[in-house]
Amino acid sequence: MKALILVDHGSKVEEANDLLEKIAEKLRDHPDCKFDMVEHSHMELALPSIEDAFSKCFNNGAKKIIVHPYFLVPGRHSKSDIPRMAEEAASKFPGIQYQVSEPLGIHEKILEVVLERVSG
Repeated sequence: MKALILVDHGSKVEEANDLLEKIAEKLRDHPDCKFDMVEHSHMELALPSIEDAFSKCFNNGAKKIIVHPYFLVPGRHSKSDIPRMAEEAASKFPGIQYQVSEPLGIHEKILEVVLERVSG
């Protein structure tokens, strides 16, 4: 079983945290989604934590987890903090395989979204 965990920074603003949960729900329902599970988590300031998401995936039978930093650009969080936190979480679940993907970055579809948002 293969799982996807989306990770954002986390916020004191509940609506900001709710957005990532909605993204996870939409991914679960997307016809092109190849994951058995899609969960969301926050680095700090809100729950579920990365470890909480690993635990949920592991307890539901996931053997491989892809951790996706839901950030636009590579930086300290996506290159250092999230990989460290994922490694710490994974160490608590024997036999789990995981990898951390690249953040969203530059992509034609992101460019299209930016142009759509600013076209009024």
